[in-house]
Parts: sequence; C-alpha cells; structure tokens
Amino acid sequence: MMIAKMTPKQNLLRTVALTITAMGAIISLYFMFIAGSEQKSILLIGLFTGWVLSPFVGLFIADKISKHWVVPARLSLYLLMLILTICSIVAYSGVLTLADTNPAFIFLIIPMLSWLLIVTVFLVARKISNKNFNQ
Repeated sequence: MMIAKMTPKQNLLRTVALTITAMGAIISLYFMFIAGSEQKSILLIGLFTGWVLSPFVGLFIADKISKHWVVPARLSLYLLMLILTICSIVAYSGVLTLADTNPAFIFLIIPMLSWLLIVTVFLVARKISNKNFNQ
C-alpha cells in the first residue's frame, strides 16, 4: 500500500505543531529557570534542562520517523505535539499548582507523563502504519 500524501491543511497542521512545540520548549525552559533561580548546582540545572527538553526532542524525532506513516497516524502525532506542549506550559506556569506542591515535582513528573504518552502514541501509530503498509 502506498502512503498517501498529506493535503495542504494537513501540512499546515504539521507546521503549526512543529512551531508550537519549538516555542513550548523555550517557554518550558523559561519557567524552569524561573522556578530554579535560587538553585546553585549547575549540574542539577543541567539535568533538569535535559529532562524538561527531552519530550520536545522526542516529538521532533518522532516527526522525522513519521514520514513513512499513514496520514492518520501522522495527524495523531501532530495533535499529540499540540496537546503535550499546551499542557506542559500550563503545568510549568504554576497556574494549576497546588499550594503545597514543590515546583521541582512538576518539572519531574510532566516530562515522565509526556514520555509515557509519546511512546504509547508512537507505538500505536507505527503499528497502524505497518499494518496498512503490509496490506
């Protein structure tokens, strides 16, 4: 089965998703640096920077891999990019943080949850694409 080309609207969704994801990575780092402004350990700041950026990097890598997926699978990835980016920014901004929650907790748990969703969507989308490709 030949993989269908994306329509201009679908290409626009991809462009918007990639742009929002890149901006989301920058904004997430901004919030992280504000939350950790009193942190003296450069090592800890570096580790948090890598951890907070890792889901965004994973989404960009998934976009590169998804070129061979069927269109619905790629569209699910683009929607995931938008949803995860918006949710990450909201979480990191502190808008929905409980009063007793340590800010570091949010910067630890959000990337972990993001990775769980990324891996799940990636595996399902790849399976769907391989199934359709082999038919």
